[in-house]
Parts: sequence; structure tokens; C-alpha cells
Amino acid sequence: MRETPMQLTGTPFLLLTIVLVPVSIVVALLLWGRVRGPRPVQVLSRIVMLLFCQITAVTTVFVMVNNANLIYGSWDDLLGTGNHVRAVPNVQAETGGASGAPGTPGNDAKHSKVIQKFDPVGDPKVPNDVQTTNLKGAVSGVDGEVLVWLPPQYNDPAYKDKNFPVVELLPGWPGSSKTWFGTLRVSEQLKPMMQSGQVAPFILVSPRTNLLGDSVDTGCADVPGKVNADAWLSRDVPQMVLDNFRVDPSADRWAVAGYSAGAHCAAKLALEHPDRYRAGVSLSGYNDPAGEEKSLTAKDPHLREVSNPLNILKSAKTPPKTALYVSGNKGDGLEAGEALKAAAKAPTTVTVQETTGAHSSDVWKPMVPGIFTWLTSVIPANH
Repeated sequence: MRETPMQLTGTPFLLLTIVLVPVSIVVALLLWGRVRGPRPVQVLSRIVMLLFCQITAVTTVFVMVNNANLIYGSWDDLLGTGNHVRAVPNVQAETGGASGAPGTPGNDAKHSKVIQKFDPVGDPKVPNDVQTTNLKGAVSGVDGEVLVWLPPQYNDPAYKDKNFPVVELLPGWPGSSKTWFGTLRVSEQLKPMMQSGQVAPFILVSPRTNLLGDSVDTGCADVPGKVNADAWLSRDVPQMVLDNFRVDPSADRWAVAGYSAGAHCAAKLALEHPDRYRAGVSLSGYNDPAGEEKSLTAKDPHLREVSNPLNILKSAKTPPKTALYVSGNKGDGLEAGEALKAAAKAPTTVTVQETTGAHSSDVWKPMVPGIFTWLTSVIPANH
């Protein structure tokens, strides 16, 4: 997959916006005294020149900030024109929730393995060893890209018979499937740690989570008639990984991690599906879905209640075998983590880490080595 000439996060578009700034200023200076016509026309023309200068400057700043943080990964994401919901089947009617029931990844006897085609991401912000595939979700009715990175041991002949653990990586909202790799530099930070044995050789998977455009956050939930975001993340994406790579379906070998809105999702999915995830990492997240005002689950009283990780934990018939790592600043995720820790009963464990700083990648990026060191203590490396 080659980079398109005017990809939103590409170098050509960035250079174009930079060039347009001085060009707009020169044009304004050259034409300022040459405007002819009635006085109102002259004033309006000069206002247009000034606006053009401001627009080019603001656009350049936006592109630079977006490239640094990969908030929007494509033009479709920016404009909200992407269509990623093909259908909204009744997931509960078609699948079961218990481990081993039809629809649980790796345990569906009727499932036929689907081999995906993988290509380079084609984005200069993302390392070349990250690959992407377009997945059509058989259970969820969601279609979208999934980025995959394989640890250095994966293609080592000494590991040819080994299965690898997996971590799903979820961005915030709005956010891109590229952000963990392009902004947080997760694979670049972990590769030497995996080679030295400090961190287990996890397969890293980052699926699309922006499914309904820029105006609506799915809350990573199955919302009747709207979207099956939960099924996409917890069933279709894991099944694709199982079909295409050396991993196994045991929950002991899977984890999910996210920041901001993705942190809420990670805690929710890990607690809601202990038969699929052993651990969850929540960086600067929240429990109440209303933490993101544009969340679909925040607008429905029932969904808001059942999508709250704290409520999921408190209402569980038996405490889930789930390990959570929750970090946050005061007023930005710390209290949510402390509430989860207070409610947890064995075998559920909650590790809370207080942070300082803004709600940004500048805080989360340096945390990556520590997070995966913790995950290595929870999830077996290989077998």
C-alpha cells in the first residue's frame, strides 16, 4: 500500500501547507494596493486576503499537530465521510457470552479460517514493519483496517513452534489506528526490550475504533441499530489474529490497552470479557461513559449503566480473573482507578499509578516500557 500523494498525514501535504503560508502573504502584499472598484469591494477584497493568510497559517498548525498526535489518520476520518458499519446484526442472538460458546474467538466449531492480505501501512509516521489489513467483521458487521506488528522473535526459527501473546491497542477519540505506532512509538520502544528479554514478545494489534465518523464515539459497545463496536473489537479482530498468526484463544494470553476514550474501552472490555482478556491497561480513562460527551453509550441510561467498568465489576456474579493497570492524574483518571481498586475482590486485581501532566501523548508515551513490563508479569511469554 503506497502512500497517496496527498495523504492527510503525508509529507507532501504538510509541505504544501507550509509553502502556502508565505505565498499567501506575498500575494496579499502584491495585490493590497492594486485592488480596484468601489470602496466596499476594495475592503471586502482585502478582508479575503487577510482571511486567506490566516487560513493557511491555521491549516499548517493543524497539520503539524495532527501529524504529531495522529488524531485523524485519513481524510475520511477528518471529514467524517468513512462508512465502516456494513450491517448491525443482533449479536446476542447469534453468539454466546460464555467461554467456548459459538462466537467466542477460537471456539466456534463452524468457523472457517479466513486468511487476510497484509500490506505496509504506507504512512511515513508509522514504522515500516507495521502491516495493515482490511477486515470485514463477520460477527459485528463492521469493516475497517487493523494494524499488526510482530515481535522480533516471531520469524526466528527457534520460535517456529511457539504461540505468542497478544495486546490490542485502542486509541482515544477521535483517534487513529496508527497512533500507538506513530505517536506513542510502541513498537520502536518495545523492540529492543523484547530482544533483551525485558518484555515478553507480544503481537501488537491496533484496530479501527472510529466507526461512525467524527461526530459520534461508539463507547466500544454494541448499540442496537447503530453499531456493534464491542463485537468488532472483542470477537472479529481477535478471530482475525487467530486465523492469521501463531496465537491461541486462551484469555491468559490476551490483553487490551488504551488511552483516554480508549482507556475506558480497555477497562470495559477486559472486565466484561474475562473469557477473552486476562489484563486491561487504562491510561487517563474514565468509568462513566459521560466522560466523553459524544459517546453513544452516554446518551442512553441503560447503556450508560452497563458500559461503566465500575458497574460491570460490582455486578459480576463472580469476581473476574482480570488484572487492571489504571493510571491517571487527579481529575483525569486517577479517581476512576481508585474506585475500581476499592471494588475489586480476588481474583480481580487493580494496580493504580498516579501521573502528572496534561491529558496527552507526552504523558502516555514514556509509560509504554513500564506498562509492558507489568503486562509481562501478568501474561505468559510463550509456550
